[in-house]
Amino acid sequence: MAPPTALIAEDEPLLAHALQTELAKAWPELRVLPLAANGTAALEQALAQRPSVCFLDIRMPGLSGLEVAQALAEDWPEDANDLPLIVFVTAYDQYAVQAFETAAVDYLLKPVAPARLAQCCARLRETLARRSQAGAAVHTDPLLAQLRGLLLQHADIPSSPHRPAPLQVLQAAVGHHIHLVPVAEVLYFEAADKYVRVVTAERDYLIRTALRELLPQLDAEQFWQVHRGTVVRASAIHSIQRHETGKLSLVLKDGAGTLAVSRLYATRFKAM
Repeated sequence: MAPPTALIAEDEPLLAHALQTELAKAWPELRVLPLAANGTAALEQALAQRPSVCFLDIRMPGLSGLEVAQALAEDWPEDANDLPLIVFVTAYDQYAVQAFETAAVDYLLKPVAPARLAQCCARLRETLARRSQAGAAVHTDPLLAQLRGLLLQHADIPSSPHRPAPLQVLQAAVGHHIHLVPVAEVLYFEAADKYVRVVTAERDYLIRTALRELLPQLDAEQFWQVHRGTVVRASAIHSIQRHETGKLSLVLKDGAGTLAVSRLYATRFKAM
C-alpha cells in the first residue's frame, strides 16, 4: 500500500516549514508534497496529485482555505478515490474555533502545538484506516456534510449585531447609465472573474462585486446556492434533471437554460 500523502497550503514560509517539520515527527510515514504558497496553487496541486490529507491555511492570497475545500468538493474527479481529509490551520479567535469544532472538521490553531498536532494526526490515521478497510468511497458524504456545516457557520459569524434586510434592488452600470434591477426579477447570479453576472428574463447585467459578498445580502429562502459560483432563485426552477452519472441539473422555467448542481449542494434536491 502506498504511504499517505499530505499537501500543506500556507503563504507564510516559516509556518509552512515548521508544520512540515512537526509532521515528520508526529507522522513519520506521511509523505509531504511540495508546499503550496497560495490557495490557487493548493487547488491545482491537490487536483493533480490527489493527496490523502490537505492542511489548508484559512486566510491565503487568491483563494481562502474554505474556498479551496469547497472547490475540491465540487471539482474532485468522480472516478477518483475519496476526497482528501481536510485540516484547517487558523489564527481565528475562540468563537470561530468553536464553529470548526461543531462542524466536526479538524483544525489546528497557529502556532501549531506539537501535542495538538499529534492528536490531529492520530485522528487522521484512524479515519484513513477505516477508509482502507471499507474498500470503497463511503466517507465522501459525511465529509461533504461537515464542509457544508462549516461553510454555513462561517457565513453566519456576525460582523455586526444586526443583520440587514435582504437586498431589494441592484445597481448595474451599463455604459453611462445605471440600471436599477429588482432582485425579484433575477433568475440567477453567476460568478464571472471579478464580477457577478446577473441574469434576468430580459437581459444580463454585470456588477462589480464578489459573489461571496453578495450572497449574505440575499434572502436565503428565495435564493439557493447550487454551486460555489451559482446562486439561483428557487421560484425560477422548473424541474431537476438527474444524469446517469448521478449529477443533477436544474432546468429553469421558460427555456431560460440549465444550471449544474455541485455535489456539495446536491442534498438540497435529493431530499425532495
